[in-house]
Amino acid sequence: MEWKQALIDLRVHLKLERSLSDRTVEAYLRDLGKLQAFAEQHTPPLKPDALTLEDLQAFTTWVSKQGLGATSQARLLSAVRGFYRSLRREKVVDADPTELLESPRTGRYLPTFLTVAEVDAIVAALDMSRPLAHRDRAIVETLYGCGLRVSELCDLQLSRLHFSEGFIRVVGKGDKERLVPIGPEAMRQITRYRDEERVHLPVQPKAADLLFLNARGGRLSRVSVFNLVKRLAALAGVRKTISPHTFRHSFATHLVEGGADLRAVQEMLGHASITTTEIYTHLDREYLRSNILRYHPRVAK
Repeated sequence: MEWKQALIDLRVHLKLERSLSDRTVEAYLRDLGKLQAFAEQHTPPLKPDALTLEDLQAFTTWVSKQGLGATSQARLLSAVRGFYRSLRREKVVDADPTELLESPRTGRYLPTFLTVAEVDAIVAALDMSRPLAHRDRAIVETLYGCGLRVSELCDLQLSRLHFSEGFIRVVGKGDKERLVPIGPEAMRQITRYRDEERVHLPVQPKAADLLFLNARGGRLSRVSVFNLVKRLAALAGVRKTISPHTFRHSFATHLVEGGADLRAVQEMLGHASITTTEIYTHLDREYLRSNILRYHPRVAK
């Protein structure tokens, strides 16, 4: 089988059978493009159904020498495994050469999160006299109050706000929809932005149902949200390297720190696996330390 046809078939499988978003599908295909480039360096070029375990092991060495980090390598090899599972399901290959392929050790990644005081400082750094300041305040409150991904925030629709029930409907990875509770402060700021600022924007037809808009009335870009967050952090004197995702980590960390059920946090974040959510149990070191000091028989007095 030729690479072009194999990747076309995979695209169809990811879109139709697995219902993955366009962004996720393109990420899969970009990763597999690296495998294709490696295979086509050989003489003669190797086709997808001709690659062996030894070839794939050589591929992992090749990408490592290109400076790809362990986490990126693990993600790439996950795409390769999915590709060969698809080929085997379609009977293009008789055996899966990735079955014994080892991923690099990535360790446990502890994400950066903000303290409550730092979140408050970032909110206080907003200049409410600036144009669309109420929108920016609503963005920060929604990121932190609902734990949304930046793409979920930019795609949030007016028709998916159910404030009377205290929920919003969010479309996450793989176009999966979930209900996320929203607190009174985020609702208050969204309502103020919607009623006092958004109504005065020249809303473009394609963005009519989108909540957060740019000054031209079009879709708000992810880059704009990144720039907003970084600017506010600098003004607030927060020295951590942060992004919109930092508010998501902070949302989850503060919930777990406050005693929230891990399964509930998993549902709110839209994690497919509880393992992903468990990372937040490792973040509140001071909470764990205080419990040891209070209760351990060798320490407590």
